[in-house]
Amino acid sequence: MQRVQHLLGFASLVTLTVGVITAAPPVCSGASTAAAQSWTADNGNGTYSNPLFYEEFEDPDVIRVGEDYYLAGTTMHMNPGLIVLHSKDLVNWELASYCIDRLDLGPSFRLEGGNIYGQGIWAPCIRYHDGTFYVFCNVNRVGTQVFRSKSANGPWARNQLPGMHDLSVLFDDGKIYAIFGARRPTIVELNKDITEIVPNTRRQMNARGMGEGHHLYKINGKYYDVSAIPGAHTDQVVARADSIDGPWEVERMVQGESLGVPTQNSVRRGRGGNPTFTIMPSDPNSGGGLTLHQGGIVDTPSGEWWSIIMQDHGSIGRMVALVSITWDNNFPIIGLPGNLRKAPNTWIKPNTDYTQAPKPLFVRNDSFDSPKLNPVWQWNHVPNDSKWSLTEKPGVLRLHSLPVDDFWMARNSLTQRPMGPESIATVELDASGLVAGDTAGLALLNAPYAWIGLVKTAKGVTLQTFDQTDRKTTKAPASPTHVWLRVACNFDIEKAVFSWSADGKDFTPLGDAFTMAYQLTTFQGVRYSLFNFNTSGQAGGHADFDNFTVDEPRARGIERVIPVGKTVTLTSGADGSFLAADTQNMALINVAADAPGVVAQNVQFQVINLGKGRVALKAANGRFVSAAGDGVSLKDLAAKTPGEAESFQWVNLMRGDTMLMSLTNHRYLATKPNNPGPVTVTAAGPQPDRKGGACFKWKAVE
Repeated sequence: MQRVQHLLGFASLVTLTVGVITAAPPVCSGASTAAAQSWTADNGNGTYSNPLFYEEFEDPDVIRVGEDYYLAGTTMHMNPGLIVLHSKDLVNWELASYCIDRLDLGPSFRLEGGNIYGQGIWAPCIRYHDGTFYVFCNVNRVGTQVFRSKSANGPWARNQLPGMHDLSVLFDDGKIYAIFGARRPTIVELNKDITEIVPNTRRQMNARGMGEGHHLYKINGKYYDVSAIPGAHTDQVVARADSIDGPWEVERMVQGESLGVPTQNSVRRGRGGNPTFTIMPSDPNSGGGLTLHQGGIVDTPSGEWWSIIMQDHGSIGRMVALVSITWDNNFPIIGLPGNLRKAPNTWIKPNTDYTQAPKPLFVRNDSFDSPKLNPVWQWNHVPNDSKWSLTEKPGVLRLHSLPVDDFWMARNSLTQRPMGPESIATVELDASGLVAGDTAGLALLNAPYAWIGLVKTAKGVTLQTFDQTDRKTTKAPASPTHVWLRVACNFDIEKAVFSWSADGKDFTPLGDAFTMAYQLTTFQGVRYSLFNFNTSGQAGGHADFDNFTVDEPRARGIERVIPVGKTVTLTSGADGSFLAADTQNMALINVAADAPGVVAQNVQFQVINLGKGRVALKAANGRFVSAAGDGVSLKDLAAKTPGEAESFQWVNLMRGDTMLMSLTNHRYLATKPNNPGPVTVTAAGPQPDRKGGACFKWKAVE
């Protein structure tokens, strides 16, 4: 059996063999079978880990209605459009509805004579007032769309207002305000039917430092506008006023919080009719990161406040994080007391008085046996519904080809978001219905894009890959018309490998690894796509797709493990030094990995389970690691239970790194890189390059 080189660049957590996926066993005792096989933020022990979804979800806006939470997000040029989710605990979510089945607002929305890549529906605002749900969003060159329904499950009615960029709406004692625009936002009033802007109500918001992506609230009699500073790798700010007309005070809400996610690849597009692309790799040693920068806030009935906020994540697209809010000087600030404007990657689930088992957002697989598509699927632009079918041949998705020059403009391309940090999509393709000029297969929709598929000409069928980056084609030595196509994506290193099989068991790679990147052409990450188009200038034949599956080898990988009950060593990601017990001074120190005279037992700590993802570290001499102020000592508890000073939240970053957050000040155990000595609890968070001294690798002592 031919082996495909595993895509992980930093650790061999999974062996990826063609036709076989061998993954680490589930480690979350509270996870259902579905949650063990597909990412869910819920760790099953009373904690959650970001991202909230390990898939693209842009421009989040969240509300609470009673004891239920609703989340709306951007869908750009995809159909159905404008997604609305529902949750009872802010961690586990399910689809409520899409607000619109077909975003058909002109020919370019149908890929006829143009396209709306990077446009369409974006930055929605969801609100509930007087028994009705409203979702507002702007559509480029068309106007602001207003969707309303008595239920978040729909159906939704739609009307249109003048265009308002990144708007937010506030229902306020008989008046309805809308705020929109960047840097110097505009505030207007809407009429009670929300069908027009009230004349002569336009005014500028005089608040220095404000941005875009607005979220307007009235809390305890004061007005708040949360917005993102425009630009890349920026922060979020919040403005406060006693009146909608100001004056406004502005405060930094989150600052430089990357959750340890490094900057990733970017793209430069060449000129010409068939341009190539230049991928500009990120510098893993730059120290910079992708910051939290746009999202809404919501409270729970228990009085807690939370934010669901967006973060760029490289080629998989923008994702969202759930982070706690602390009210400081009457401003909602992201973070925990003692460590404001930062956020832990792992934390206690919100107190919503609701118990929910871990549950993935979507079922990804589709056998196409149902007469309706799995709602995880979205069409790229508005499809031609007469040219696809689930009933023409029951049990398969049949795509009839339409004339077009290339995949980029192909109608009826069916997509879904890939899962991170790794996922493997496989589909069975019967291409016996293709005619000359047809090309059908499995793609990664992006700019640049890439695909593997079958190309039919007058001479026969050719199995090949195409990489738009350099417009390179690679042909297979054999080309059966019934094949299984596969693409394996690793979003940590932003590489994808295409492969194929004649029997669905033994897979053979084809072409070079495809380098993925995030770009501002589609304003989305890559997407799995099933397609069929014809380049002869006329409609062609049909392709039948079946048994689409998505495997996630790291849905519950090493990142989710807490080695409770085990004795471990902890080494710094900055310099490889060990955490060690200084038994003479009863302190926690770090020692160089090659330091002479180190006693093995002094670098070993037993991990004691304190529940809810919290641990105590017990040294070999029986003393516990204990925080006091900024310092750390080894404390004799005299058989007492570890207290707050000895309690550390075990925080997993998503690349096998661990941080230990003290409950005394919500800061992290930290060493001084390349400077052995006392360990402190002073780190505010992780550096993306792991060189700050607060990120550790653990290893069990055999």
